[in-house]
Amino acid sequence: MKTLHHYRKSVLTVIAVGLLATISISCDDDDDDFWDAFIPETDKEATSAQIQGYVFYPALQPASDENVARLKVPSGFKVTKFAEGMGKPRILATSEKGHVYASDREAGIVMMLMDTNGDGVADDKKTVANIKQVHGLYIHDGKMYMAAVKEVFMAGINADGTLGQPRMLISDLPDGGQHPNRTLAFGPDKKMYISVGSTCNACPEPNPENATLLRAEADGSNRKVFAKGLRNTIGFGWHPETAELWGMDHGIDWLGDDEQKEELNQIKQNADYGWPYIYGEGKYNPGDRPKGDTTYQQYLQKTTLPSLTYQAHSAPMAMTFYTGSQFPQDYRNDAFVAMRGSWNRSSPVGYKIARVHFENGKPVRFDDFVTGFTVDNNKAHFGRLVGVAVHSDGSLLFSDDTNGVIYRVAYQ
Repeated sequence: MKTLHHYRKSVLTVIAVGLLATISISCDDDDDDFWDAFIPETDKEATSAQIQGYVFYPALQPASDENVARLKVPSGFKVTKFAEGMGKPRILATSEKGHVYASDREAGIVMMLMDTNGDGVADDKKTVANIKQVHGLYIHDGKMYMAAVKEVFMAGINADGTLGQPRMLISDLPDGGQHPNRTLAFGPDKKMYISVGSTCNACPEPNPENATLLRAEADGSNRKVFAKGLRNTIGFGWHPETAELWGMDHGIDWLGDDEQKEELNQIKQNADYGWPYIYGEGKYNPGDRPKGDTTYQQYLQKTTLPSLTYQAHSAPMAMTFYTGSQFPQDYRNDAFVAMRGSWNRSSPVGYKIARVHFENGKPVRFDDFVTGFTVDNNKAHFGRLVGVAVHSDGSLLFSDDTNGVIYRVAYQ
């Protein structure tokens, strides 16, 4: 049962499950034994939890020169606008020839940008594809692959960067529901990988392809579930040295300010990452019990836990590994993640670009890379970030779909 008392800026949500008792669970408590003691393994005993939840959307300010000047990056870096007036740019893709592509899901278009004079600002923009609800973009073998909610398209890339007529490869991906933002990429095995999010916040999915990463041939055939239990892994990619697959998964909402943390997973074939029953460092989700006679402990034993976690509700979006030569050597083969920012939290988090620092091919920590998008004492923002990509000149590009800006980070 969920009760909401709505105010202008926040919603207090109390979730109570069970009939016998009400147990107050602190969402800051990271002790698994604490959670295990109050969440029974089977439904022969009542489960009861009271959790405070919030809705807080910071107000939107323009991406003015004054606001952009407040952005913070590490010493030696500079962040500027690469393009503006872009509508609602989402996922970015870049070509070796310097073409920059951005999807606009709401407009149903793919745009192409060029910086023809090399001054760090796009001076040529055109629409190169019209596909309803297009979102995911990826360039492979001289072709552009584009994912909508239920479809995947492929188009040839012309010499000038424009696209040929899109050809549909897949038409029957699962319905979108709560998470319709499909993304796709090609791995070292030359196979197509497609992320399909869950239809809900937390629920058993009737379609086995929801909350998964799918793998198919380049022509869309032979589609199979590669990994499951992934609530919404929009950003994923292969480490340039190890060829291991990594992805950022969105945590469950309505578990409080500090739960569920976002997950960085090493994604392996046939692995189960726990959603919706197990989350974070092996915690039980009180709202959903494993099916049949399976206990939480039994499900935990077959769950692959994350390698790193990140502040809950930061909303990780696109992720890319840095393979350029412009940044200092220490950045090479690290990953950048666009953190869109929270709405299900009393004070905002996210709204930044984070760096995932890798050592010997393994992630060891998250570092801030671009911050400062929240202003007015965290009551407002001027950017919720989505796409991230490495430009052919070695700079980093990222998109904001609230003010229609694509930003560029360069090392001076």
